[in-house]
Amino acid sequence: MQKCENCNAAFSWSEIYKSLWAGYKPIKCNECGTGHKITISGRIIFVSLTTLSMVIFGLFLSPFRSILVTIGIALFILIIGSLLTPFFVTYKKFS
Repeated sequence: MQKCENCNAAFSWSEIYKSLWAGYKPIKCNECGTGHKITISGRIIFVSLTTLSMVIFGLFLSPFRSILVTIGIALFILIIGSLLTPFFVTYKKFS
């Protein structure tokens, strides 16, 4: 999990998750007040684990003939991917 670059206080999972779904809103450290914004690689990781993985499954890897089953599993992949993203994205201190 990401930590503050200034004081090494850990950001909570919910802070990072809310930041991602609020349009990559910067995170402010609760301990020292330092602002952190998501890196470009963090944005790529977020998109890869959520939308991109869901689309690839739905379009290319789905073994199901039923469109409803395919959409259901693709949405499941979206949810699981989005819940995992706070563990992998990176933030960088800004002034």
